[in-house]
Amino acid sequence: MRRNAINQYKNVKVKTASPGEVLVMLYDGLFRFLHEAHTAMSDDDCARAGERLDRAHAIVSELLSTLRPEVAPELCQQLSGVYHFCMDHIIQANIEQKAELINEVIKVLTPIRDGFRQAVTMSVAADHDKLEAVGT
Repeated sequence: MRRNAINQYKNVKVKTASPGEVLVMLYDGLFRFLHEAHTAMSDDDCARAGERLDRAHAIVSELLSTLRPEVAPELCQQLSGVYHFCMDHIIQANIEQKAELINEVIKVLTPIRDGFRQAVTMSVAADHDKLEAVGT
């Protein structure tokens, strides 16, 4: 029963989120799966590590597919290179069961996630300020 309520909450949260907020949620999920894979490797649980790395890979693949080079060609080219690097490292981490490859992915993606999170936070704050100005 409780699990159902949590899933319903998550569905509503995603459906009502802005594209930027969804992007940050994807990154948060990606990092959660990477950390869980790292822990599973430490516990010699190859099956769980593999499943978590598959999910992480799927998220990076989704991030790659959503790039819009017609809007920001240089940024998309750079992000595409980073995402390909990360997908390769995730695959290799799974094949070789090397947690240090996961650490490299986390290290590369952390500043990008933090930058997106900061941009979304600033955007939400600016939208809130606009609404307050209209309401007064």
